[in-house]
Amino acid sequence: MKTVFLLLSLGLATPALADPLTDVAASLKATTSLSADFTQTGADGKILTGKMYLARPGKIRFQYDTAKLLIVGNGRTLTFVDYKVKQVSQWPVKSTPLGILLSSEPDLSRVARVIAADRNGVLVEARDPKRPEFGTLEIAFARTATAPGGLALAGWAARDAQGGRTETRLSGASYNADLSKADFGFKDPRRAVTR
Repeated sequence: MKTVFLLLSLGLATPALADPLTDVAASLKATTSLSADFTQTGADGKILTGKMYLARPGKIRFQYDTAKLLIVGNGRTLTFVDYKVKQVSQWPVKSTPLGILLSSEPDLSRVARVIAADRNGVLVEARDPKRPEFGTLEIAFARTATAPGGLALAGWAARDAQGGRTETRLSGASYNADLSKADFGFKDPRRAVTR
């Protein structure tokens, strides 16, 4: 992720781009689905990997390779499940920082601003002024002709209200494939197993 952010900040001699925020919104709108591998680095330096599935509007799944964690959005609710401690936390999708990536009509002008834009990509900072407790999301898009709208979602860095930072990098992305059989549900670890 730092490489993407660095590349985006090096475009000093490039001409100004018309409206990068409009380009980002158009790219998001053109992305009906996305699957990719992810690498997540937590504030504690711990690195987790897995597979991400996104189906707009509102659906997302982070399936971790080894951690007993799951993040899943079913179109209405974003759920964080920690199977190790049998804990489930939920929020409305549109009220989370990921809401701008999952909206059917992404209106970034209300919550986002461009930090950097050049021939390599666009870096956007998103923060909902009405919900500061959700922190800030810096989203990196790399310019790629094969991605919807010419911008590939490269990853993001989330900063929570306490200042903790988690970076997520995507690789091996596949756009607009059929994800109708993808699972955007979860097994609730709080429910007793019946036999």
